[in-house]
Amino acid sequence: MVENDPTDGPARLGDWLTGGGLELAVVRPHAGDPLPADLDGYAALVVLGGEQDAFPDPDGERASPWLPQLEGLLRKAVRHKVPTLAVCLGAQLLAQAHGGTVERSAAGPEIGVRLVARRDVADQDPVFAAVPFAPDVLHWHRDEIVELPVTATLLAASTHYPVQAFRIGPVAWGLQFHIECDLEMFAAWAMDGVGTLGELGIDPIELLESVEAALPDVADVWRPFTERFAAVALGRVPRGDGGLRSLPLLGPS
Repeated sequence: MVENDPTDGPARLGDWLTGGGLELAVVRPHAGDPLPADLDGYAALVVLGGEQDAFPDPDGERASPWLPQLEGLLRKAVRHKVPTLAVCLGAQLLAQAHGGTVERSAAGPEIGVRLVARRDVADQDPVFAAVPFAPDVLHWHRDEIVELPVTATLLAASTHYPVQAFRIGPVAWGLQFHIECDLEMFAAWAMDGVGTLGELGIDPIELLESVEAALPDVADVWRPFTERFAAVALGRVPRGDGGLRSLPLLGPS
C-alpha cells in the first residue's frame, strides 16, 4: 500500500483488507520510504489519496517527486495483472499513467456524502457486480479525470463528475471517491479545509454530521467490495480474465 499523504492513511480500508486475509506493507514516500522497483512478491497494489495534484504544474513540475515513479509502478501492475486498487489521487494517477487526462474540475470541489450510479457493465465485474445501483460514497477532491484511457471500462458515474469508478485491464480498479476514511480523518480534512468549505457555503458541523451518519452505509457496501478485491488478490475468486492469482500477501512474501 502506498500512502501519498500523511492525512490519508489506510484507516478503515486497511482494516478491511486485513480482514479479507491480506497482510499490509505500507510504504510512505512522503516520509522518505522508497517505492519498490517492481511488484515481485506482492499479491496486490493499493494506492491511497492525497492533497497533491496528479498532473504537473505549468512549469512541468510534479507536486511530489515520487509521482512519476508511482505511475510507472501502476503501469507495471496493469501490465503484469497485479490486482490494484487506487483511491482518489491514486485513481487519477492510474488513469493518467495509462493515457487518461486529469485536470482541475470545472465543476469545483466535490466534498461530502454523495451517491454514485453503478453502470450496467459493472454486472460483469468481479468486485463491482455486487455493489448496489446507487451507493453512498465520501468525496473530497478538486481535480477530476476528464478523459479515461481508451483501455478503461467505466463502472460508476455521477452527474457533475462523470468518472467515479473504472477498471483498466482485468484487475486494476480506480475509485474517485473515498472508502477508506473514518470520521477522525474526515474531520481533520474539514479543519484543514475550513476556508474551502466557507467558500462553498458548507457548514463544517453539518458536513461532519452527515459523514458520521453515512459511515455505516459506506461500510455496508465498501467493506464487502474490499473483501472481494482481497479474494481476487488471494486467488479465491476468478479474476476478470478468468485466471487466478496465487501470491498470498499484500506485503512481501
